[in-house]
Amino acid sequence: MKYCRSTVFFGALIVLFSNCKPSYEEPQIALDGYKVEEGFELEVVASEPLLKAPVTIDFDDQGRIWVAQMPGYMNDMQGSDETAPVGSIDILEDLDNDGVVDHAKTFLDSLVMPRALAHVYGGLLYSEPPFLYFVEIKDDKPVNRVVVDSIYAVEGNPEHQPNGLMMNLDNWLYNAKSNFRYRRVKGVWKKEATSFRGQWGISHDNFGRLYFNDNSRQLLGDHVLPNVLVKNKYYSPKYGVNRMLTHDQRVYPVHATTVNRGYAKGVLNQDSILVKATAACAPLVYRGGAFPEAYDENVFVCIPEGNLIKRNLLTFTGDSTIAKQAYEGKEFLTSTDEGFRPVNLNNGPDGSLYITDMHRGMIGHHAYLSPYLKKKVAVNKLDTLINFGRILRVKKLGQRYEAVRNFSGMNTKQLIALLKDKNGWVRDRAQQQLIYRNQKDAIEGLEELLQDGQNPIAQIHALYTLEGLDALSYDLLAKAARSGAADLTAHALVLLPPFVTKANTEQTEALVAELLNKNNVTIDLYLSSIIGNLVGQDESRFLPVMEKLSAKYVNKPIFTEALVSGITGGEEDLQTAIASGNPKLAEVISTSAIKRKEDKVNPIFARKSLVEDTRTSGAKMFYEICASCHGVNGQGIEGLAPPLMGSEHVANTERLGLIILHGLEGPITVKGEQYNLNLAMPGLIRNEDISNKDIADIISYVTNAFSDEPKRLNIDKIEELRQTKPKSGTEYTEQELLDYSKK
Repeated sequence: MKYCRSTVFFGALIVLFSNCKPSYEEPQIALDGYKVEEGFELEVVASEPLLKAPVTIDFDDQGRIWVAQMPGYMNDMQGSDETAPVGSIDILEDLDNDGVVDHAKTFLDSLVMPRALAHVYGGLLYSEPPFLYFVEIKDDKPVNRVVVDSIYAVEGNPEHQPNGLMMNLDNWLYNAKSNFRYRRVKGVWKKEATSFRGQWGISHDNFGRLYFNDNSRQLLGDHVLPNVLVKNKYYSPKYGVNRMLTHDQRVYPVHATTVNRGYAKGVLNQDSILVKATAACAPLVYRGGAFPEAYDENVFVCIPEGNLIKRNLLTFTGDSTIAKQAYEGKEFLTSTDEGFRPVNLNNGPDGSLYITDMHRGMIGHHAYLSPYLKKKVAVNKLDTLINFGRILRVKKLGQRYEAVRNFSGMNTKQLIALLKDKNGWVRDRAQQQLIYRNQKDAIEGLEELLQDGQNPIAQIHALYTLEGLDALSYDLLAKAARSGAADLTAHALVLLPPFVTKANTEQTEALVAELLNKNNVTIDLYLSSIIGNLVGQDESRFLPVMEKLSAKYVNKPIFTEALVSGITGGEEDLQTAIASGNPKLAEVISTSAIKRKEDKVNPIFARKSLVEDTRTSGAKMFYEICASCHGVNGQGIEGLAPPLMGSEHVANTERLGLIILHGLEGPITVKGEQYNLNLAMPGLIRNEDISNKDIADIISYVTNAFSDEPKRLNIDKIEELRQTKPKSGTEYTEQELLDYSKK
């Protein structure tokens, strides 16, 4: 609240005072054409002019929304402002406490396409490629910034940059489009390899399994907890991680939408309506606790190209997760507004489902735009829809708005109690608060909660809060494994190996025998994942257990992966012992042994960072080298170069490669029209700084941008074309190119 001072007349004083009141004006956005599932209502939480191209949000300890914005992304079909420092991270506030944002203030500005953010460890973790930064927060201002990772992401196309920064139950931060996870321990940041997951957006369920997707596969996930199957660096699992959870990729838009490859067979139906997902992103496991029980741990998925959000139901079998679309012929949320671009979803502190709507005409990167889409965008003027952005909220019909509790002001007892809250966001934040504060006085209460079998979800939170406080012990884990439900036992087993010593080997043998007798598939799976480690410590005690598990699940590949994952060496002996009972496992163990000898590790342990995708690299080189003559849209420039758009010479990739490498002289015919420019196009072969990979990348971009059939040439073929000289020894003629194509 702002106040004014005045010594003038009373009437003037009233006028002045009224002019100094804080404004709570909230933009009024109509949601005509939006339809949400019966029993729910859709609300606008924030919108333009407070927002421009939001891409992700997170909530702080007071429940305020922090938003990363990329207004420089795809302002036109060339992505001209892509490198402009116009991005920001802003704090959205609801000062009149009515549930709608009425004020915004900038926390960080002058950013180049900030991609992700997370409120963790009392500060803000955020990415501005190529860096991952952490800043402390003082009076809503950034202080003491540190670089967490200097190679977090390649610069350029955000479609292929790590994102997510999601804190899981295990106290690690995970990303989509990445094979690394992050954590801060005693003030020191740790970076560790993990399985590569998805493209845009990541989520976790109450157990801690991860969910993700890519453009054309609306829901992927891991059947097991993170890193359980990658402990053996010389084995790469494929059955338990990065799995398609449903083969049903159908979508049900309520109107014809503009999509990138709508000309391709099967993309659109006879009414020009999208048939299957082509730009799916941002899956979210609903854990808010405010929706009807049937919605608990449903997975909602953004389909921005279809202006909709879909809902999936999950079934857990104990060693796998199966998804099924909740509806056939309809979606959870649809819109006829082609500006509606849901790109991220969040569970909110109030139990609602929050939607980050970029609300932009074009959200596909310019490197990927097909000629078909460019024409459609121009006709529909979607490229003019740029200065918008919204955050929407889905809540149960009649759900009352409740002010968010301030976590930073809570004591230890209050935070422990919140580990039992129905809202997963609340539980997660309470866990992280206790760890960040290093609340050692919470240990006793957490140990009591760990034994509370009435609330198995809270037990898992208590276990990992103790882990984060460095308060685990062998006895504690063994007790949790024995007395808890199968899910708690699984987590206790995952955490157990570092605490197993020669002194407690006999106790461990008894524990393993007791757990085997439960005959539970979940327990057996996680027991399988550590048994190799136990065999390495005492073969005589634990090899029989490995053999028993191996024989019991001989036809389940995920168990083979679990058994191999725990092996830390000595494969030859294990292979012999296992061979008769499970030849498939023996074969996998043999493969692991060979790779160990050759030091060929799982690629996730060799990869240091992602490389830029081919079309984005090719686009950059095209704009630097080719666009000045051929035009940024490939339409050609009169007197300089013929068009590339629709050219038969672009459609033939080998011919295109020869032109790029060696150049072209004389007249050339494109789509029946002859171009006699009296100029020779120089080849790039004379530039020693341009590699075969660079040539391949240019071809990848040009065929995508200017033909209806994207193609590539491999490096070996590029080298062959490099050695295929024209008769003149300088540039090719059109006739020579045509003769080459006839071979």
